[in-house]
Amino acid sequence: QVQLVESGGGLVQAGGSLRLSCAASRSIFSINSMGWYRQAPGKQRELVATFTSGSMTNYADSVKGRFTISRDNDKNTVYLQMNSLKPEDTAVYYCKAVLVRGPSEAQFWGQGTQVTVSS
Repeated sequence: QVQLVESGGGLVQAGGSLRLSCAASRSIFSINSMGWYRQAPGKQRELVATFTSGSMTNYADSVKGRFTISRDNDKNTVYLQMNSLKPEDTAVYYCKAVLVRGPSEAQFWGQGTQVTVSS
C-alpha cells in the first residue's frame, strides 16, 4: 500500500510558476513508476509527466519545456515544477504511483490539488 499526498496548488497569474509536491508513505526507491496527471472540468484525466525508477522521464507535448518532474528520495517526495503557466493548465493535478511486485501491479492516487491560472 502506498499513500500519496499532493500539495502546492493554488491561484497564479499567467506566466507565473508553481511547484507541486507529492509525498509518499514509503520510499520512492521501491516504487516502480510515479507521475503527474491532471483533469480539467468536463475533460478526461490526462498524463502530464512521469518519472520511472529507471530515471527516464516523459512529458505531454503541451507542457514540454515548461514543466519539470523531479524527486527527492530522502524525503520520499516527487515534485512538479510548473513554469510559464497558461490558463489552459487550470486543472486538478493528481499524483500517481505504480508498484509492481512479481506478476502483480497496483496503482495508487493522491487526492489531488487544484491549480488555477488566471489571465
